[in-house]
Amino acid sequence: MQHKQLSLGCAAILAATAISAMAAESWPTRPVRLVLSFGAPGGSPDLIARLSAPRLTELWGKQVVVDPRSGAGGVLGTDIAAKALPDGYTMVVVSPAHAINPGLRKLPYNSVKDFEPVTKLAEVPNILALYPPVGAKNAQELAVLAKAKPGVYSFGSAGVGSSQHLAGELFRKMAGINLLHVPYKSGGAVALDLIAGRVHMTFGSNTSLTHIRAGRLRALAVTTLKRSPAMGDIPTMHESGYPGFEAAAWYGLLLPARTPAALVSKLHADFSAVLRLPELRDALLADTIDPAPSASPRAFAAFLAAETTKWGTLVRETGAKAE
Repeated sequence: MQHKQLSLGCAAILAATAISAMAAESWPTRPVRLVLSFGAPGGSPDLIARLSAPRLTELWGKQVVVDPRSGAGGVLGTDIAAKALPDGYTMVVVSPAHAINPGLRKLPYNSVKDFEPVTKLAEVPNILALYPPVGAKNAQELAVLAKAKPGVYSFGSAGVGSSQHLAGELFRKMAGINLLHVPYKSGGAVALDLIAGRVHMTFGSNTSLTHIRAGRLRALAVTTLKRSPAMGDIPTMHESGYPGFEAAAWYGLLLPARTPAALVSKLHADFSAVLRLPELRDALLADTIDPAPSASPRAFAAFLAAETTKWGTLVRETGAKAE
């Protein structure tokens, strides 16, 4: 009897797997919704989605509709996906906020249990940009100046709990310095006040790059472990004396929990293929966005877990709370 039950159980699993694979082969039969949980029009996630959507539409034969739903630190759009049917027709692009939010605010969903990770899509280096009259030529010189005047030097960010904020807190921790955090509503607002000298530095996104190239700001380092293909002349924080420093903005794709595994695998393969198209890759790199699909959904899940632990620890240490 026990062997018979075991055989029936195995048969059920095989049948479910076969049904899942068949569903993935026939998907999609109607338009697909790609929710953007974070970012303004024209920003990095918007550009990634709008460059990818036409190619995915061509690949799948059904329209991919980009649906911007930013708000509440990424919670609004992410919650839409958490509550959607697990059929592949609603997916969401998330940012580092997905890993930061569990330590920062009460959420209407479980950031792990309510989603199926698919793949990282891309990463964008945060750039340690300086108001030039401060005088430091690299991150180590900046730390020396900050140690000499604790609490005098300030850094701006796009808000409490943003990747720019936590990059600054990571620098403060690793360098053993006291910096004043000044939160703003957007990266563009930070850059304007930085140019005017109202704050001294920022770990800004590619919003700062135009001003850096024009000489209005000085770039000291990027926050990825490797140099950015689009900014190869700027050293990393890792190279600048802070081993293991990594605080890049990244964007990834999630599906609702219980989406069939075969469909998760298909979407991983399709998004990875699109992100590797030379014309799309070149267009993203021109905006300092580095396409970076994960090796597998499981690899992306491990990345999310590591990010959540890393930033959760730092949020607790800083006592940061959602605005």
